[in-house]
Amino acid sequence: MQGVVVNEYCDFDRAQVGLIKDPKAGSGEVVVALETAEVNFPDKLYIEGQYQKQLDFPFSPGLAGTGVICAVGAGVDESLIGKRVLALPEYGTYAEKVSLPAEHCFAVPDGVDSIQSSALGLAYQTAYFALTARGNIRPGDNVLVLGATGGVGMAAVQLAKAMGAGKVLAGTRGGINKLGEYWLGADEIVDTAPEDLRSLAASVKNATDGYGVDIVIDTVGGVLGEAALRALAWNGRFVVVGFACGDIPKFAGNYLLVKNISVSGLQWTDYLARQLETVQQAQDKLFEWCRTGLLAPRIHNTYPLAEFATALNAVCSGEAQGRVVLTISET
Repeated sequence: MQGVVVNEYCDFDRAQVGLIKDPKAGSGEVVVALETAEVNFPDKLYIEGQYQKQLDFPFSPGLAGTGVICAVGAGVDESLIGKRVLALPEYGTYAEKVSLPAEHCFAVPDGVDSIQSSALGLAYQTAYFALTARGNIRPGDNVLVLGATGGVGMAAVQLAKAMGAGKVLAGTRGGINKLGEYWLGADEIVDTAPEDLRSLAASVKNATDGYGVDIVIDTVGGVLGEAALRALAWNGRFVVVGFACGDIPKFAGNYLLVKNISVSGLQWTDYLARQLETVQQAQDKLFEWCRTGLLAPRIHNTYPLAEFATALNAVCSGEAQGRVVLTISET
């Protein structure tokens, strides 16, 4: 079959599409013939050997994709063959087929197409758990999302609104000039570009009538994360999702104490490994919200598998103003 082949760690644009062995379904596994695949920043880290998990060569990157189950292994119900699913494997969706545990496949309902389904994979799952499991979002909560133009950031903005948040603030460098008029869901846009980030808390409080925010979703890290801590209201929750800027924020314990602030981290794959039922429930909600129009993932562009490097560059460079999806076969 065709797939992106990584024979050694290298710059992501040096990987090539080539022939690789068809996957087999082991015990408890299925093989999915893929139609589309979600493009995410961690795909670059996998190719370049910068991810926390090192893989055996050769491998194909890709953390989410949609297709049809075409084979099942021992212990798996054969009636699953032909079912259309969202596949969330450890890696491997930049290819025509992928094998994975059957329980890591999620039935795609009628009314959700393959492009939408793949776009509702890793980024939306991550944002969902950041807001619910770690941020403990409640109706009326104000939410600040840092890195709002990124995949998880955009998903967090949309999901916060779908979950009944009060004001949702989209934090991004360049503010309105970056986001333009099409931005989905945010009530206010906060420019995180100024060198004096002490102004961030003032901007947030100005946008919330002096209250601040109940939740910060931080995908950026560094000094921006440190500054955003001061935008939290009493009893606020700060959720660390990633460090897109490359620097890890440091939080002053005394500030956490005087405002009853909690700081937590999110590693979504832990839920897939430890609380699969909650992941299934989350995906069911994401699909239902998409099917009924409450949630609409913005698609920046689709690319054929052969143009995976262009697609990945759009995500990693910040060019993408929405989700990027690879089309692998006719949907």
